[in-house]
Amino acid sequence: MTTKVTRDTLDQFVDNPLTIIDFWAPWCGPCKIMDRIIKNLEAEYGDQVQFGKFNVDDNQDIAEQYKVFSIPSLVVFKDGKGVEKVSGIFPEPKLAEFIEQKIAEID
Repeated sequence: MTTKVTRDTLDQFVDNPLTIIDFWAPWCGPCKIMDRIIKNLEAEYGDQVQFGKFNVDDNQDIAEQYKVFSIPSLVVFKDGKGVEKVSGIFPEPKLAEFIEQKIAEID
């Protein structure tokens, strides 16, 4: 199950070789679609990537800090630093390929 990340837990949560945070909001229809995709990918890659969810409604300043201006957005963190962001809905195979590239970059 994807961990809910808050302002208070974000820094500690992303302090890993590879973390992907899903920036979302409960009212966002496309976010609900991505939620299913993320859950499937977490089941497949959860031993190599840490996945989290961050509600932008409660923390707009944090979203802005990572240049999240539309949702859903996924921010890739490497060793605690936000290094890349992708926004929008991605088909599961395309997002799996993206995640595999990120895993290969840290190996």
